[in-house]
Amino acid sequence: MEDVLRSLGFLCLGSRLKRIGEQLQADTQRLLDCLDVPVQSSQYPLLAALDRLGPLPVGELAQSLGITQPGVTRSVSLLSDLGLVEVTQSDGDQRRRMVSLTKSGRSLVDLAKRDVWPRIESAVADLCRDLSGPLLAQLAAIEDGLAAAPLDRRVEKGTAQ
Repeated sequence: MEDVLRSLGFLCLGSRLKRIGEQLQADTQRLLDCLDVPVQSSQYPLLAALDRLGPLPVGELAQSLGITQPGVTRSVSLLSDLGLVEVTQSDGDQRRRMVSLTKSGRSLVDLAKRDVWPRIESAVADLCRDLSGPLLAQLAAIEDGLAAAPLDRRVEKGTAQ
């Protein structure tokens, strides 16, 4: 069947990028599921931001990730329920809620930085290694590469596809 997004080129670039992003997240989630990690792949950037930048107000956390504040609020709530982050009122402004990693959150991030993130990064780098030329051709190569060997399979094999 015809891949309509691919055939429409730049007209559907946003939808195509979203599709690739969703595929990468789904592949990453399968890997995380095999490792019994309690966090969704979409929540790791939030944990990474807190690791890199330290405690942040919800609004600044959203800004650092380039996503909406309601999206961050939902993720913070889920991560708080898991005991990975804590939310406190800012000393200077009671309307500002500060988000920080808990001890469990710090342990999970340390584990991810050591054992999980490098594997995922390596698999994505492998997927993108030989890309060159026009953007649409590169996107086609990424999609074809994911169809041939999803990210979780690339990590499992630990070799280039």
